[in-house]
Amino acid sequence: MKFGIIKERKNPPDKRVVFSPEKLQGLQKQYPQAEIAVESSDIRVFSDQAYHNAGYTVTDTLEDCDVLLGVKEVPTEYLIPNKKYFFFSHTIKKQPYNRKLLQAVLQKNIELYDHETIIKENGARLIGFGRYAGLVGAYNGFRALGLKEGTFTLPKVESLPDLEAVKQALDNIEIPAIKILLSGTGKVANGAKEILDHLKIKQVSDALYLTSKFSEPVYCIVDVMEYSKRKDGKVGDKFEFYKDPTGYESNFMPYAKETDFFIAGHFYGDGAPFLFTREDAKKEDFAIKYVADISCDIDGPVACTLRASTIADPIYGYNPKTESEVPYTDPDAIVVMAVDNLPCELPKDASEGFGTMFLEHVIPAFYNNDKDGILARAKMTENGRLTERFSYLQDYVDGKE
Repeated sequence: MKFGIIKERKNPPDKRVVFSPEKLQGLQKQYPQAEIAVESSDIRVFSDQAYHNAGYTVTDTLEDCDVLLGVKEVPTEYLIPNKKYFFFSHTIKKQPYNRKLLQAVLQKNIELYDHETIIKENGARLIGFGRYAGLVGAYNGFRALGLKEGTFTLPKVESLPDLEAVKQALDNIEIPAIKILLSGTGKVANGAKEILDHLKIKQVSDALYLTSKFSEPVYCIVDVMEYSKRKDGKVGDKFEFYKDPTGYESNFMPYAKETDFFIAGHFYGDGAPFLFTREDAKKEDFAIKYVADISCDIDGPVACTLRASTIADPIYGYNPKTESEVPYTDPDAIVVMAVDNLPCELPKDASEGFGTMFLEHVIPAFYNNDKDGILARAKMTENGRLTERFSYLQDYVDGKE
């Protein structure tokens, strides 16, 4: 089995990689029979020389590799026929902009394994960049707060070498006595929580959060059963909600009345109620002034997220009265940070963390006959056709949806 680390070719450039040189050495130690080649790249966070120094062949072609490992979508003209590919294809939700990519994968007889489809039997994802999205998103939210209030200045994450430097930058600021709400309990929310805890901000229960004033900054974590409720007034069930959220409505406004800074780290499913609408944001008792929307669903559950922002220009304002974008410095603006590719700002740490997960959960499947079904569940295409698990994408491939 020969693995190839591909060059990232999608624009804007992405410096991340599935395996750092050090993590590749860990793979080789566990599986000495594995062969590995690295495609030359001038943008990767780890240089060609770093891979060469670690003992790996750096090459301009991966034609002789069996399994090709990347992060973002591979442009169709660079897909090598008859290979196994791992990357985020952004096709499993029938994204129109990647229909041609999935068509090309099938035409070229490629076995595609999307990183999002690498899951446990219960459907829980095994690998991803969620923690780093949470870390960077929360940091960016505080950076926006400092810029709006003129109280402190934080450097952009992309200008810092690693997570340690990010946390060191936070050591130099003082957070005012604000109330912070964090939605979600997964990897994204846990990454954001890591920042809040590093800042030594006190966590409080939702009961206390909703009824008390504080002389210090505090935060509260809410999950789907706190910010949603059954329409019939009965007690809600989290797993019932995940299966069918149509019988639920938002219960977010009690929190919106008490929150200065909202960090959105939740997962939003089809049919779920919005957390707050544009009409909610117009209400006099709507108190949220800052939003770090890490989830970044456009025109979705967080009404002030009109568009994704960029690493280069991460902050904009939302005027709730006019329902329009304004400069974030506008006195009436809700400050919005809605970058949709946050882990790209921390490529070194994100790559190292991703490689650890990939080595633990995916690589063994190639050497133990996939005894846990990891590859079987993740495989989207085979022999020029969609696998049964992903047959729902056939109309999408055929251009009927």
